[in-house]
This record gives sequence, structure tokens and C-alpha cells, in this order.
Amino acid sequence: MGRTVERLRQSWVVLMDGNPPEPPEDEPGESFDPRAIELTLRVGELLLASGESTERVNEAMLSLALAYEVPRAEVQVTFTSILVSAHPGSGAPPVTGARAIRRRTPAYWRLTALHKLVQEASIGMLELDEARTRLNEIKRGRAPYPAWLMVVCLGLIAAAASILVGGGPLVSATAFVATLFGDRTAAALARRGVAEFFQLTVAAAIAATAAALVIAAGHQAHASTIVTGAILALLPGRPLVASVQDGITGDLVSAGARLLEVFFIIAAIVAGLGVVVYVAVRLNVDINVAHMPVSPALLRPVPIIAAALVALTFAVCLAVPRDVLIPAALGGGLIWVLYVVLLNWKVTPVLASAVSAIVVGVFGSLLARRRHAPSLPYIVPAISPLLPGTLLYRGMVELNTGSAQQGAQTLVAALSVALALGAGVNLGNELVRAFQSVGLSASGRWARPAARRTRGF
Repeated sequence: MGRTVERLRQSWVVLMDGNPPEPPEDEPGESFDPRAIELTLRVGELLLASGESTERVNEAMLSLALAYEVPRAEVQVTFTSILVSAHPGSGAPPVTGARAIRRRTPAYWRLTALHKLVQEASIGMLELDEARTRLNEIKRGRAPYPAWLMVVCLGLIAAAASILVGGGPLVSATAFVATLFGDRTAAALARRGVAEFFQLTVAAAIAATAAALVIAAGHQAHASTIVTGAILALLPGRPLVASVQDGITGDLVSAGARLLEVFFIIAAIVAGLGVVVYVAVRLNVDINVAHMPVSPALLRPVPIIAAALVALTFAVCLAVPRDVLIPAALGGGLIWVLYVVLLNWKVTPVLASAVSAIVVGVFGSLLARRRHAPSLPYIVPAISPLLPGTLLYRGMVELNTGSAQQGAQTLVAALSVALALGAGVNLGNELVRAFQSVGLSASGRWARPAARRTRGF
């Protein structure tokens, strides 16, 4: 009878959204292996540098600290730094380690290997020395694709995207060459220490210059498809998804930093486009919105294949594991089909993008959890066909041809579509997580601090 009453009381507290009492803490021992803190820091650093979200990095680090008995471990993860602190008992001083993230290179193949390391360590399958050896192997490992293929795939993103919006073989080839030339120019600037903002500005300007030359040659209808493809290869799909995910899960500092990164990337692209369009208009090149063809949203094999190819090449550029390539391509084709169907049902582009992204996020997260792998390699490439390259170009043309108000609205629409994609895939991931019993740190949905209701207090 007493147990029944206690269960009813606890259920009432949960129903009323009360805060359960904190469990008593056991007094930790004085001794622990400081190499566990080093391992935790190094794994967190590599996860964050490889493109993982802040919450997943936090979960992984706490899992390792718990697995290797770091006493009363506290983990703090931000966009540019990580910190681990241990608090031994009996009045012993705390031990703290920190690392700064100075370079972030998307390497999704590392995420899969690191998640596997954390999972095995969490269930006691890896001793500390074995985990350190495994981490060194992962850090020294190479991407599953040669460097030249990843560069070529960047051009192929532009080529496939130009076909997706109505371009032909000649337009596709032009977009391919312009994107490769812009990327290699940006790489040369990077070797000379030029900031990434100006690298992206120059790459976008080269794409816009190619479009202006095509218009000057009398092929106005092909210009927008060229620049749309080139811009799509530059748009920040990866940090966009991560920024929205961090904001949703309560890591507001990292979310703000990532969103600011997205803003500066888009600002660099817009700046490059704007300068070239402005100069071209002043030189009497006939650039106007009337020359931008509107590609009808039709369910035809060519655009569906082009969308799948965009996602596939995007996945290669992100260095996903090879077994993720086919799911990524299928996700790209699926999101395009859903988007076109919703547009034909008179759904607005922003809502159509969000709903399509939710579906892809659900399927991608389910497949990732089935394979015990991170979800980002599955969902980030899949949203790439819907990134708003055409809207950005249209907005810059309108701003520089006397339609400033309309241009500003178009740029806002482009940003709305981008945010809808990021929010959509994360909502799909949340729907899967809501019915998941355990998570990366064997804590699942019950231990997420951001999920507690605060009502803004």
C-alpha cells in the first residue's frame, strides 16, 4: 500500500511539472587517472572540430568521464573551447583541463569512428590505454576519398544544382568550371593567410562574373542557373543545421556563435554577388530579374536525379563514410520529391522546405540510430538541394536594378528557407529522440537539461 501511494505521489509531481529532488551524491575517492581528463578533452576537441553539435560533444565527454571514473566531472563546451573539471573528495583540490578549437574542418567519417569509440568505452569494452591508442589512430587517419575527388565534387555540386534549376549540359559545364576556379582561387588566398570571409567573397564574385559574361554574350536565360549552382556549393548547410540544433537543445552561446558564422558566410556570398552585379549594371550589362527563368516544380526524372547527385557530391565534400553515400543520395532525391509535391499543393516554399526537412530528418535519424552512428552525416547532405541559391542571386539582382524593397524581401525569404531547413531536420531528429530510451551517454531523453521547462525564468 505504501509503495502504491509513493508511486501516485511521484506521478502527481511529474504531472504538475515539479522539480524532482536531487539524488544524494556519494563522496568520491581522492585518486583518479588524470589521463582520463586528457582523453575526454581530446575526444571532445576532435568531435567539435569535425562538425559535431555541442550537445553531442557534451554527451560524449560526460560518457567518457563516467566510464573512466573521473570524480564529479563537469564539462563545458562552447563553439571555440572545451573544459573538463574533476572534483575529488576529502578536500583535494579540483583538477581542470581546457582546450581551444582553432580549426574546424568537416570530417564526418571521424564522427562515426569517435562515436563508436565513446560507445565502446561507455559499456566497458575499452581500457583507458586502448581508448588512447584508438583515438590516436582516428586522429592520424585519412578521409575515405582522395583530396582531388573532394575538390572535383565541389564543382559537381554546382553542375548538378544548375541542372536542378533548369540548366542544360553547357550551363552545367560552365558552373562546374566557375566553381572550381573560385575554389582554387580561395585556396590560394587561404595559403597567403587571407581571412575566410574574403575567400568566400572572391569565390562568389567569380561565379557572378561568369554569369555576367554569359549575359554579355547574349545568353541571359542561362546566367542565373550558372550562379545558382556555384552559390549552392558555398552555402553553409553544415553550420546552419548545427546552429539550430544547439539553439533548440539549450546551448545558446554556441548557437549564437554558429548562427553568426552562418550570417558571415552568407554575407560574404552576398557581398561577392553584389559587387559584381553592381559593376556589371554600371557597365550596361543587361542584368535584370526578367532574364531569370522560373523553373517549374515538376516530378521528372532529370531534376530528381540532379537532386540526388547534389546530395551525393555534397556528402563526399563533407567526407562522410562510404556506406552513407547511398542514403545521402536517396535523401536528396526524397527531399526534392516532397518539396515539389508540396509546392504543387499550393504550400508556401518556406513551409514546404520545413515539412520536407522534417521527413528527411526523421528517416535520417532513424537510420543513423539503427546503425549506432551520428545523424549529421545522413541529414546534412540530404537538405542541400533545397538551399536557397536562386533566392540569394535574385535578391542581389533586385537590389542593384532599382527594386531595393523587393530585393530585401527576397533575401529575407532566402534566410527563412535556410532556417526552415535547419529547424525541420532538427525537429525530425527530436521526434526520433522523444521515443528513444537511451542516448550516446546512456542517459536518453530523461537527462537533457534543456528539456526542462523554464518558462523563460
